[in-house]
Amino acid sequence: MKRKGIILAGGSGTRLYPITVGLSKQLLPLYDKPMIYYPLSVLMLAGIQDIAIITTPTDQEQFIRILGDGSQWGLNLTYIEQPSPDGLAQAYVLAEGYLRGAPSAMVLGDNIFFGHGLPEMLHHADEQTQGGTVFGYHVSDPERYGVVGFDADGTAREIVEKPEVPPSSYAVTGLYFLDGDAPKRAAQVVPSARGELEITSLLEMYLTEGLLNVNRMGRGYAWLDTGTHGSLLDAGNFVRTLQKRQGMQTGSPDEIAYEKGWISADALAERARLFSKNDYGKHLSDLLTHSD
Repeated sequence: MKRKGIILAGGSGTRLYPITVGLSKQLLPLYDKPMIYYPLSVLMLAGIQDIAIITTPTDQEQFIRILGDGSQWGLNLTYIEQPSPDGLAQAYVLAEGYLRGAPSAMVLGDNIFFGHGLPEMLHHADEQTQGGTVFGYHVSDPERYGVVGFDADGTAREIVEKPEVPPSSYAVTGLYFLDGDAPKRAAQVVPSARGELEITSLLEMYLTEGLLNVNRMGRGYAWLDTGTHGSLLDAGNFVRTLQKRQGMQTGSPDEIAYEKGWISADALAERARLFSKNDYGKHLSDLLTHSD
């Protein structure tokens, strides 16, 4: 069964108040594109075209206005409401009817990934039909995250949520490849002390049964979250620097869709015209010129 995608873009974004009082965090601008373009592009790089976007009821209309049904990128987008933010594992419970037993790749709507070998890493994770794959990233402040503990052989043995004494410096990123059992397992997760269905509890189920791979992302990768005002600005500056220095786009669904053959040259030209007054549109036009 073909893997489906999930973008968790709910939550209230209170840590970014007042800028998120009237706008979903995942729709804030990250340099020249809405934030959600970046996690969406990750799923597209993994070859996934059927994607569910989980939003709050009040924000859903904004997402639909910006993303539509996904057909402009050769995608099939579905929207699922999250009545209240009760933990990351809740996403699998909400998406059970959508997945219908299919394996999934879930990405958090405020996570940014970049790296030369990213498509290959994603495809390798997609090839695993049983269990799941998550990605560990070396951070300077692991106590803020779910952290992986390794044994002497380098095999993952535990995942601890926001530990006071971290077992390593490797945080679990907001990207999860899990098999079709994820919704059933998520329904068994007991709420934590803070009343949430923790993703680490779900991952521990897989890990205990020897069904979870933890792939470490090396120095050539960047993983950014945008949970604070400072990290939001840092992520925007990171994207701006990459694009200005390289003259290439980062997190562009239009470019990925065209390169994968999901949309035609005419469709890309129409998108380029839509954005013709800025550098994003110019880049799309350049893609057509260089592909002739």
